[in-house]
Amino acid sequence: MILDKINFPKDLKSLSFDEMKILANEMRELIIKKVDTIGGHMGPNLGIVETTIAMHYVFNTPADKIIFDVSHQSYPHKILTGRKEGFLNPDLYLKYTGYTAPEESEYDLFKVGHTSTSISLAVGVAKARDLKCENYNVVALIGDGSLSGGEAFEGLDNAAALGSNIIIIVNDNDMSIAENYGGLYSNLKELRENKGKSENNFFKALGFEYFYIDEGNDVEKLIEGFKQVKDINKPTIVHIKTQKGKGLKLAEENREYFHWIMPKGLEDFGKTFSLPENYTDLTKEYILNEAKNDPSFMVVTAATPGVFGFDKEFRDKLQKQYMDVGIAEEHAIAMISAMAKSGARPIFAVMSSFIQRTYDQLSQDLALNNSPVTILVYWGGISDADATHLCSFDMSLMSNIPNINCLSPTNKEEYLAMLDYATKKSTTPTVIRVPNIPLIKTGVEDKTDYSKAKYDVTNNGKDVAIIGLGNFYKLGEMVYDELKNKGLNPTLINPKFVSKLDFETLDKIKENHKVVITLEDGILDGGFGQKIAGYLSKFGVKVLNYGATKEFTDRIPLDELYTKYRLKKELIVEDIINSMNLINV
Repeated sequence: MILDKINFPKDLKSLSFDEMKILANEMRELIIKKVDTIGGHMGPNLGIVETTIAMHYVFNTPADKIIFDVSHQSYPHKILTGRKEGFLNPDLYLKYTGYTAPEESEYDLFKVGHTSTSISLAVGVAKARDLKCENYNVVALIGDGSLSGGEAFEGLDNAAALGSNIIIIVNDNDMSIAENYGGLYSNLKELRENKGKSENNFFKALGFEYFYIDEGNDVEKLIEGFKQVKDINKPTIVHIKTQKGKGLKLAEENREYFHWIMPKGLEDFGKTFSLPENYTDLTKEYILNEAKNDPSFMVVTAATPGVFGFDKEFRDKLQKQYMDVGIAEEHAIAMISAMAKSGARPIFAVMSSFIQRTYDQLSQDLALNNSPVTILVYWGGISDADATHLCSFDMSLMSNIPNINCLSPTNKEEYLAMLDYATKKSTTPTVIRVPNIPLIKTGVEDKTDYSKAKYDVTNNGKDVAIIGLGNFYKLGEMVYDELKNKGLNPTLINPKFVSKLDFETLDKIKENHKVVITLEDGILDGGFGQKIAGYLSKFGVKVLNYGATKEFTDRIPLDELYTKYRLKKELIVEDIINSMNLINV
């Protein structure tokens, strides 16, 4: 293998072009095998192999700085920067994270995993370099899909006026996670078709020096192009045309499916599986029915429809009642607020980790204007994900904004009732945290009035009250059963509301309960439990809050996190008994 003699980028300098092409194929084979084994980003990494080889061949890394956008395409970079063992040895597949990580290597400048950030980061690095009178290249790699994000536009605007070396490589494979959307992509298409020669050039209009490489998967052409811009003293765009999923026919032909895959994604592609009823199918069925009956019903996503199971067939059925705004959550929130004010019925589906991008619009454009929109938050909860994709902050983030009614269902009937309320009856913004657990059915219609907070007291007892929110209501039931086995008669409550307190129920609790525990699948700081504690503690009630610590965890097994946070039945019961004993002393 050519890769046997490549340990760091400097080793590339001795290779011929033919050897680099062999190396690219070897790297692709390793990426395909690893990703198919443990899951991960397939298409983005296969498409950027030659670009990565060429960047490290031409630029003097790590002295020259390469900054990856999202960094979900950094697998080839990791192979070339001292971490190939994580791709060669299956026992070490999980040693390195799927994103750039400075703690792993000096070749990684930033820990990133969200999109549209590389240009802004590169501007900051270049500005610091200039202030310190240092001399090195600053290279930002960004995909065409990421250009739809607001931060990318802001970064481009400022990079163009920098007046010194900054090289932005635009990796154009005519694809985001799903199809690209927006006016910019018409210009990128025109530039591709005219091999960069069109006078109608978005980048030149901003003031960039512009270079185009049509054969972006040809390492020789890439090296030639990068040599032209190395050490350039002005803001420069290198626009390269690449093939997403290059080298894997299935990935080339099915670019959306193979953007990110689960283990055995190659084996499972095209297969149909009989899955139990789930919240994804419930949501899609509800949406299609509402859209059919009301032309003003609208579904909006921000570049990640696959997260919600919104496949192409589903999107095509909705036609003009579906819109993907690209990586633009800020725009999406402002837009749906205006849509609702103008009489439409918009639903915005978003992954928990990505709602973070739009806090100001949630507050100002949406909540301040009290627009009756529906926001469905997916994947919310404590997880073993990378630090860049944690989904435990959404409830604290949104539930403290005035006018936003945050709801967290525990079963099918509650979820459908919340959907009906949010889309048909609510006069304020409603956020529903879609359960991140297997679907539970009660068979009993939920008739809750979700305009005012009213908790569901499922078992009325004394001394100990268990309030289990959303995903963790089931854990509350387990704690309840264990306490019953110990001779106690606890109260069990399903609160349903994240952002509102049911003072009537809480006032009853304070009369005959000594200990109250709250369970929430998110961080405690600013969360649901602290609101309960803030109220009941004034009356001398002992409140124990269970949830996650405010921290960035990174691929820590869920069982380990639950133990650390004492989110296990036996640990919670132990804490309750100890608290009861202290109170009774």
